Formats: sequence, C-alpha cells, structure tokens
Amino acid sequence: MDQVLKLKYTLDALFGNGVSKYLPKNIEMTFSRKTGRIRTVTHEGKLLCTLRIDGGLAISPYFAQLLLKSKKFKENCLEVNQDAAPFVKEGKSVFCKHVVWCGKNIRIASDTPVLYDNKVIAVGKAILSSEMISDFNRGMAIRVRDSLKSPKGESSL
Repeated sequence: MDQVLKLKYTLDALFGNGVSKYLPKNIEMTFSRKTGRIRTVTHEGKLLCTLRIDGGLAISPYFAQLLLKSKKFKENCLEVNQDAAPFVKEGKSVFCKHVVWCGKNIRIASDTPVLYDNKVIAVGKAILSSEMISDFNRGMAIRVRDSLKSPKGESSL
C-alpha cells in the first residue's frame, strides 16, 4: 500500500473523514531501517507528525494548525481561557477548570490540540474524555506533550 495513502487513512480514522485532504502535497517521510514503517513526516523541514507503535499519530502544533481548517478536526480540539493560555504555551498541563470549549471527539489517551483564540498553542494526550472534561471542575484534562515555547514547538511555528 502506498505510504501517503496509509497516512491519509490514518488521519481520517483518528480525526474524522475528510481531514486528510488538508495534508500538504509535498511531504517527506523517514522510514525505520528495521521494520520499514513510517517514522516521521515532515513538510518543508517542519515536523508534521510521528507514527506511534500502537498505530496512533503524535502530531505537532504546526500540523494541528494546518488541520484546523477542517471543521471535523476541530471536534478533536479543546479551548482554554485567557488565564491558562500562557502556562499551556510554556508546556504546562491543562486542567478542567480552565477549559472554555471542548470538542465532542476527545477520547481518553487521544492526541488533543489545545487552542486559544483559534490558534493551536499546544498538543497533548487527553487524560479525560470530552464528557468528563465538561462535567468536572477540577483535575487534569490534557497532559501537554509539545507546545509553542518548548524546544520542539519553537521551530514548528
């Protein structure tokens, strides 16, 4: 199977049908020497995502911003308030009480972009599902993996 097609199918499966059409045209992929699997996907020198062993994608804030053009992708995102935004940009976790809006497709352990003012400020792993985040007023919602001011995220935006 064509590797680009595999990536498109994975994007559609994880984030909703039609999200893959926002994948940039000229992407470069690096492959594992041992298994031949896709390791990283880049566009013009910027990291888009890495493929996980479990079949998931670890997306970068830069790639999340590109995919945000899709309405279906936005259902996988979460928006924080003004108080929490500077801390999340630094790479700190998102807590339930700081969540202003929550997409309905957030599942436990899914990759979740964190938005502020319709811009992606971080990407992390969901600790709670969307229903739980909206119900709770305390506790961690997203464990941030990559943010705008982290060393990985700075080069991507």
